[in-house]
Amino acid sequence: MTFDLFANTKEAADASLPLAPGAVLLRGHALADAAQLVGDVEQLVAQAPFRHLVTPGGFRMSVAITNCGELGCVSGRSGYRYDRIDPESGLPWPPLPTAFGRLAALAAAAAGYEGFVPDACLINRYEPGAKLSLHRDAGEPDGKQPIVSVSLGAPATFLFGGAKRTDKVTPVALLHGDVVVWGGPARRHFHGVLPLKREARSLLGDRRINLTFRKAT
Repeated sequence: MTFDLFANTKEAADASLPLAPGAVLLRGHALADAAQLVGDVEQLVAQAPFRHLVTPGGFRMSVAITNCGELGCVSGRSGYRYDRIDPESGLPWPPLPTAFGRLAALAAAAAGYEGFVPDACLINRYEPGAKLSLHRDAGEPDGKQPIVSVSLGAPATFLFGGAKRTDKVTPVALLHGDVVVWGGPARRHFHGVLPLKREARSLLGDRRINLTFRKAT
């Protein structure tokens, strides 16, 4: 089944669509804050520019990333890890903007996860052709805390799978302002993003920005 979300409107905002037990799509939940979020991203990138990480297997990721918050996700031949310092600048990651933390907490609460206070935000930039292979977020010590994922800009197809890589995946069409939250029994589920199609009619042209909030300590 594919969730076909090709018209985010005021009437559709905050509609809740379950993806799996513990996982929900909040359609248009971030629309009202989108301009502020994009502006904040621009300021963050001026401090910690986007970069393409190298996977443990030695491949250059097609998605460009940066971080904000107490901890940032970094990668290299030795593996993925969280670090308080940006390895490119030698400085701490920029603080989490107020609008980021507020949106993440409200979205988590709307999905049934009260009291979520993220301390890390991974910012991904997708350009046409960029993708994210199936993976699961398992590096955070508190598995009770959810993941909150915010889509901005060009539409994308999100893949949400199960506890095993071989489980069936559900394609989910995401638009500007959509938020996906997963935790509880779905917290370690595999997920990914299909190659981004060229789409020039979004706020960000043919680019997509994804904000992924986590509790990493």
